[in-house]
Amino acid sequence: MPPFGPIARPELIRALRRAGATGTFNARNHEYMLLGSKRITIPNPHGSDIGRGLLATILRQAKISREVWQKL
Repeated sequence: MPPFGPIARPELIRALRRAGATGTFNARNHEYMLLGSKRITIPNPHGSDIGRGLLATILRQAKISREVWQKL
């Protein structure tokens, strides 16, 4: 169960795969994953964790609620 808080990029990708997303695919500036017909932009690796604000933005983009996120 991933916490709703800072998370490492590989952990984010694993959790999104558990939610049913496929990928990662390369785009021009960022990688992305597909969840059904939704395209989820994945932040570039910069060595630091993904913060709560960016995680909230990614989950909104994927239409995943915090409750569902914490059950993954």
